[in-house]
This record gives sequence, C-alpha cells and structure tokens, in this order.
Amino acid sequence: MARSKPAGMQSSRSTPATSGVSLKNLAEHLGLSKAAVSLVINRSPSAKSIPRHTQERIRAAARELNYRPNFMARSLRRQRSFTVGVVVPEISEGYAALVLSGIEDHLLDEGYFYFVVSHRHRKELLEEYPLLLQQRSVEGLIAVDTECTGDVDVPVVAVSGHREIAGVTNIVLNHTRAAKLALEHLTKLGHCRIAFIKGQEFSSDTEVRWEAVLASARKMGLEVNRLLTGQLEGESSSPQLGYEVTRKVLATNEVFTALFAFNDVSAIGAIRALREAGRRVPEDVSVVGFDDIQSAAFQNPGLTTVRQPIELIGAAAVASLVAQIEGRKVTGDEELFDPELIVRGSTGPSRPSSTGPVAA
Repeated sequence: MARSKPAGMQSSRSTPATSGVSLKNLAEHLGLSKAAVSLVINRSPSAKSIPRHTQERIRAAARELNYRPNFMARSLRRQRSFTVGVVVPEISEGYAALVLSGIEDHLLDEGYFYFVVSHRHRKELLEEYPLLLQQRSVEGLIAVDTECTGDVDVPVVAVSGHREIAGVTNIVLNHTRAAKLALEHLTKLGHCRIAFIKGQEFSSDTEVRWEAVLASARKMGLEVNRLLTGQLEGESSSPQLGYEVTRKVLATNEVFTALFAFNDVSAIGAIRALREAGRRVPEDVSVVGFDDIQSAAFQNPGLTTVRQPIELIGAAAVASLVAQIEGRKVTGDEELFDPELIVRGSTGPSRPSSTGPVAA
C-alpha cells in the first residue's frame, strides 16, 4: 500500500474545465442564477438551502454539458487548499474503514478533498505523516484510532481519542454503556461464565473499553476469569487474530458459555475456532462482537454486536474540524456518542449442562 493516497480524486471538482461551457452558460441553460449553480457545483454548505430536486437538476445538467469547475482557480482565489488529512492505522474491513467512509461522505458535502495515510503503527510514520500532510497544505487533520501529540500547526480532531491535549477535539464512544449493553444481554440469557477478547495494546480504545468491561462486570457480580481473557496480537485487522486467541482460551479447558470480543472481525475468527473445537454457536457458546461491520449481519449465524454510530461519528469529526478551520466556535473538547446493541443469531440462552467438547 502506498504511504499516501489521495482519496476521492475522481470528483469532478478536482478537474479543470476542459470544455467551452462556463458557469454562466450552465446557469443560463438552467434558468438559474450563477450564485445558486456555483453553490451546488462547489458543494458549499449554503447549498443546503436550495431544494434537493433543484440541486439534482443542476448536477444532471453539468454532467450533460460536460461542465467541470476549476478547483485550482477556486483554491487560488480564496488562498485555501480545501484539503484535510486523515490518519488511520490501516485500511481494511473494520472500524477504521467504517469511520473513514463516514468522514468521506461529510467532507464531500462540505466541499473538501482529503488525503488518507495509513501508518501501520510504525513510530517513524506516526511522526512523519502529520508533517508530510502539512507540507501538502492540508488545513486540518483527523486522526482515527491514532495517538495525537498536538505538535502540529493545524486544527486536529481525534476519533477514539482519549487524551486531553490542548487544541485537539476528541470524538469518543460511551464505552461504559457499550460494556453494560453487552454484559446485560448475556446475563439476561443466563450466561455467567464469559470469555473476553481484549484489543491490541496499541489500540486507543483497548484500555478504556476493558476498564468499562471490568466496571460493568463488578456491578453485575460477574467474575472475570484471567484464564478466559485473551488479547489480540498482531497489527492486521484479520479474523485470524481472533481465531488464534480463542484457541488459546479453549486450550485452558476452562468452561465458558459466552464470549465478548473486542471487535466484529475478531468475533468472526473466534466463531471459527469454536466450531473447530466442536462448540456450536449459539447453542454451546454465545458470541458478541463490536462495531457492526457490514458483513456482521451476513455471518452464519448473524453476529450480535455493539453498534457504533459511525455515520454520526464521522459527521461530528468533519463538523468539528471544518468549524475550527473556518474560525467558528467549537462546542467543547469532547463529543460522546452512545452505542446500540444489535441482537442477531450468534447469542442465545445459556445451556450450562452442555458445555461441548474440550479443545484438544
């Protein structure tokens, strides 16, 4: 994967005009004012006041007449780049990709391009990329599940940021509620011996979520067995990691009837390990994931999971960053979002008398 990738670069806004059609020609063709057409074509936030059917008519006419706005001229005229940088650990099916998708949608609505870089948790890249992006004239940075130092000269928003750093706005999930939703669901089904998969040490959510799990377990009188607690190891976002850690938990021969995984990807790997060990899901072991990735609903059985409001999180990150870039007031240093439990077929009532075969 290249270290830096311009995203959304096929947008018509980045291509200089190649036809003889001007903004004036387009407006006259539509019988609308140049100002209204310009707002829609340039995806200005003010275009929201224009009826949707009119916006669609303007875009359709622009395509028909092959009109392409000159983004470079716009940037030079306003002496701005209208570009931001997004820093993520890696790009694959999982949390970062979901957040990135939400961020992209709302940046496009705000009329911004973005560069995305994936650091793979390499220290030198974590230090290099913010500087590299600033050299490319980005007006702000969004860091997703990535440690921020605050040593940058542009506004920064951290998604899954849990450190208080001057000038950095944190967009975070309510992990206390997330842990409560998952554990309450399992205990109501009769599960009291629960295995856990923690996230990788480098994930910014790992410790916060684990502390929330421990606190919720204490309140519910649940024992958290050290032998039934495994931790993901490795940098990739692959079901293989969940598969491997679940095999280790099974090898302890400790009895458990439910498993709460750090994310959906590791939960999918865990289910395979359970099946290979002769455990049925959910008849012998119920499994709960986290995030609600697109494929979660299409697993067999469908994966019960704690859904993060990714679209809202992406929108909040963009709104906060754009507000700071444009000098508008930001409401606070942190925005907290509540999760939702999505119940599917991977969880069911506990059957303590049927613990299934023990892993070899």
